[in-house]
Amino acid sequence: MRLSRLTVPLLLAAACAVSGCAYNADLGRNQLLIVGDDSLASQGEKAWTDTLRTSYVSKEPRKNARVQAIGQRVITAAGLSNRPWDYAVFLDESPNAFVLPGGHVGVTVGLLSLVENDDQLAAVIGHEAGHVVAHHAAERASQETTSKILLGIAGAAAGKTDLGRLVKDHGDEAAKFGVLLPFSRKQELEADRLGVDFMQRAGYRPREAVALWRNMQAQAGGKSGGGEMASTHPSDAVRIQELQRYLASKGW
Repeated sequence: MRLSRLTVPLLLAAACAVSGCAYNADLGRNQLLIVGDDSLASQGEKAWTDTLRTSYVSKEPRKNARVQAIGQRVITAAGLSNRPWDYAVFLDESPNAFVLPGGHVGVTVGLLSLVENDDQLAAVIGHEAGHVVAHHAAERASQETTSKILLGIAGAAAGKTDLGRLVKDHGDEAAKFGVLLPFSRKQELEADRLGVDFMQRAGYRPREAVALWRNMQAQAGGKSGGGEMASTHPSDAVRIQELQRYLASKGW
């Protein structure tokens, strides 16, 4: 626990100081970015091609047109219309959406069934656009790469001491639970806030983002996501609370 609470965060802070952190004005904070968005784009292209080849894609014109029309409005509001974007509706009953580096958005038919209006769909796509604007994929890859490198250095420096054995045996676990997973939850909440900004700029009702997550919570049986400690996503209850706080601060 000492390693997860102290050593790994300090090592990441040291890496940030050495390599330099980029300031993201949309987030209002510095980011450790040793991996760039461009380097992830080719991986995103391959993943998109593989997904289209191995998954069932809806050919229903109305569903696809709806996702593309709402998506493009939100993407434009997010300032990302300088690149071409691809949209696809997947025949999956799980309510889900995703974004891949390079400009690809996937939405499931399960999500389209869950949302009650275009505003709620805009909230989901806005959230995905938020990850892009926030450079979350690059930041995540940078964190994982840096933590592995620095844990190796720490283990070598500690040698055969008790700390050295602790780093060797539990370093990856400490990094996962002490830094990477909690930070991923932070990224999700950041994307929620950015998504609300984008949907509001695009002319959609931002309060419908709260209604969306209430629907998600109801579908999960009212559970608040009890495994949040080991989850990359915050619980629905936390998301609702944080969104309500943010909306109140904006007067929306």
